[in-house]
Amino acid sequence: MPEAEISHHFTGLDWAVVVFYLLFTTWIGHRLSGKAATVKDFFLGGRTMPWWAVSGSMIATEISALTFIGVPGGVYAAKGDWTYLQWGIGSIMARFLVGYWLVPLYYRREIYSPYDFMGHQLGEGVRRLVTGLFSLGAILGQSVRVLVTALILQTVTGWDMTWSILAIGLFALLWTLMGGMRTVIWTDVIQFCIFIFGALLALGWLVGTLGWNEIVEVNRSFVTGEGVAVDKMRILDFTPPWDNAMLSYTFWVAIIAMPFQNLAAFGTDQLNAQRMFCCGTTHEARKAMVWSSLSLVITLVMLAVGSGLFAWYQIKGMTPAETALFAKDSNYVFPTWITTVVPPGITGLILAGAFAAAISSLDSVLAALSQTSLSAFLGREKVEAAERSGEMVRLSRIAVAVWAVLLSGFAIWMAQGHAASENKNLIDLAFGMVSYTYGPLLGVLLAAILPGRKSFTGIVVGTVLSILVVLWVRPELPRLLGALHVPSGWLDVTRPQITFAWFYPINALLTLACAYLPLGRTTKGTT
Repeated sequence: MPEAEISHHFTGLDWAVVVFYLLFTTWIGHRLSGKAATVKDFFLGGRTMPWWAVSGSMIATEISALTFIGVPGGVYAAKGDWTYLQWGIGSIMARFLVGYWLVPLYYRREIYSPYDFMGHQLGEGVRRLVTGLFSLGAILGQSVRVLVTALILQTVTGWDMTWSILAIGLFALLWTLMGGMRTVIWTDVIQFCIFIFGALLALGWLVGTLGWNEIVEVNRSFVTGEGVAVDKMRILDFTPPWDNAMLSYTFWVAIIAMPFQNLAAFGTDQLNAQRMFCCGTTHEARKAMVWSSLSLVITLVMLAVGSGLFAWYQIKGMTPAETALFAKDSNYVFPTWITTVVPPGITGLILAGAFAAAISSLDSVLAALSQTSLSAFLGREKVEAAERSGEMVRLSRIAVAVWAVLLSGFAIWMAQGHAASENKNLIDLAFGMVSYTYGPLLGVLLAAILPGRKSFTGIVVGTVLSILVVLWVRPELPRLLGALHVPSGWLDVTRPQITFAWFYPINALLTLACAYLPLGRTTKGTT
């Protein structure tokens, strides 16, 4: 096993640094968390968190180990380049929309989630529906983040993937149970600092050893085994969707599809919105949201790291174990380089930051899933009435534990399906998984804001149709069924050739249009 050979480079000093870092971060997070005496303390940090800490937490959650490992791996792949950076255009557009449009709407009322807002506008049935959509999307999307970090852990330890996932899930559970969102946000801030340190250290090491001009020359003059010249530092791609609808990283996807994706991610996904609600005022929440656009700088750094890694192995060569591992999956490149090249101790610190960042992303989604599921099953009124009850906090912690088990289990299942996939691009996988739910979630939000009468039945029809459309096109279901040895031949159908990115606007507009159908009971959705 090539992983076993690589893991020998991870020394006892590195392990000591990892253990110390995780224990120290746990202690700091606990000390800064305060006492979660009420549900508001547990889920919203008492609405007393400073905007800069909330913004840093948003960045840490967005970046996570997925960007830390997936972006360099994507650049290193044979046809990889920097076109992923174009998505930052849609991301920044959406953050300003959320900050200046949605934040004031949300802060008019004392709410815990966007689903409370949608439920107030469109009825309790809609609130339960979107809570279910969020839960499904969180399981699908976060399982990929867990998979990425388990891949790192597997590289440096040689552990089985299943045990790596369970170890990450256990730590995330402990962090979430300690103090709710205060602990989550403060530990996120620590991860944010370590991420920046690790990214800059790696880039500085690569540039200092090879020289930036050498890195650029190697990346701009690469020729694949098929004789195709590839500029691996290309940023812009203006290929229109009617020429190739399978391309995900184009300018048109960036300015048309990705604003929908990011509007859903920051305006309807409780994983991000819950942080926004931890601010005390509209003004602070808006600043947190807008300044989180700085995540684009870290993405740029990680793209440069990817180019540096490509030049490193082109110039210095690879061992047989590295050749086998990188041919298996290019996402192993960065953790392998950190493990085999960076001095012991610093290796442990960087990888500890990657572990902790993934754990902080996971504990964030556990807190969000716990809050929304309790609100959906018990009713918001009951949760608020018992806000100061120790029993409600206890139920919140039980819900966190249940979701931790479910999410870890799905991540193990996802790892088995990913192993059978030819496309190893983890960025594509993560964004593809949330395409099942982001479109309908955004469509319901728009229905809640726009005037006119909407039908609950129509909203359900639009949601179901949206999910079925993605199921028809995406390949995950056959792979997951195959991992369970369930016959899936009946799913071998001709699938349209279209990238997941276009499902964000298509399904949002489909759900919104269906909401206006005169089917059954209607409600007004005005703000």
